[in-house]
Amino acid sequence: MANNILEMALEQLDFPPSTISAWFDDVTVVSFGDNRLVLHSPVPFKKEFIESKFIAPLQEVLHNLTGDPITIVVVTGEYTAPSTSTSPYDDYTFERFIVGSSNKFAHAAALAVSQRPAAENNPLFIYGNSGLGKTHLMYAIANVLRRTHPEYRIIYVKGEDFTNELITAIQEGNVQAFRNKYRMVDLLLLDDVQFIAGKERTQEEFFHTFNALYEAKKQIVLTSDRPPKEINTLEDRMKTRFEWGLLADIQPPDFETRIAIIRDKAVKMGVELPDDVSNYIAENIQANIRQLEGAVKKIKAMHELMGERITVSLAENAIDALRTE
Repeated sequence: MANNILEMALEQLDFPPSTISAWFDDVTVVSFGDNRLVLHSPVPFKKEFIESKFIAPLQEVLHNLTGDPITIVVVTGEYTAPSTSTSPYDDYTFERFIVGSSNKFAHAAALAVSQRPAAENNPLFIYGNSGLGKTHLMYAIANVLRRTHPEYRIIYVKGEDFTNELITAIQEGNVQAFRNKYRMVDLLLLDDVQFIAGKERTQEEFFHTFNALYEAKKQIVLTSDRPPKEINTLEDRMKTRFEWGLLADIQPPDFETRIAIIRDKAVKMGVELPDDVSNYIAENIQANIRQLEGAVKKIKAMHELMGERITVSLAENAIDALRTE
């Protein structure tokens, strides 16, 4: 993915292809991880030009692709690249998604989309409370398609960021560029679509973006904290289109799934949790996967930094600390 990230970002820049080729033909990706992209240019004056003209728009594109602010650093001259580099989203795969009775349909639907994009499940609308894995499934779809279809243009954006970007485009008179950006992709992932509800101009723009992508047989994936019919200030025509494809809900995980998630997080973090500790966490955090992960992180930190044994008492203190943070 690191090798493709620069190509994907450059494809979405509003510059002529000849200009892109002239300045990036010999630029390579050194590393991509921890919200940092390091590029290497063998020619110093090219490095300076790229920094002055391309860094800001590239960082904006990467923010939309990954959902996080990405810092770009350009180096030149002698530079030894690390032997391996990973994307901060490499962990968001189908293999690392813990499947249980509460989410197996959403998982199956997302997997089907990754294997047959823009087929019968378009759009895919995943809904459920915060912290249950909706965004994980979005990234998993993107990771599969980046591997199987490296030519795909993919954009991930949060509903709130979509609105703010539109506002900026209106202020700067760049609405057409905004439209071109979102209507010329192969996969659009819009997270927390409920945030565009009640915003007339945003809904108008997304309505036409949705139509353009759907008619061009491009895959659309949406997430929300509730099904379309329950988003009260969402226009009826939007609700209707969101229901054209497949609706998949995610419920809070059952006890067994919570235990599996806790054990998976513990293995990943390199911490050994006794069964009574895992059970205590699962019994006291029931509705949010991110909180389960946070509890394991807190226990690990308290164990390593304070030298405390991993016991139910420590788990109780860790969970209490999380609730007050």
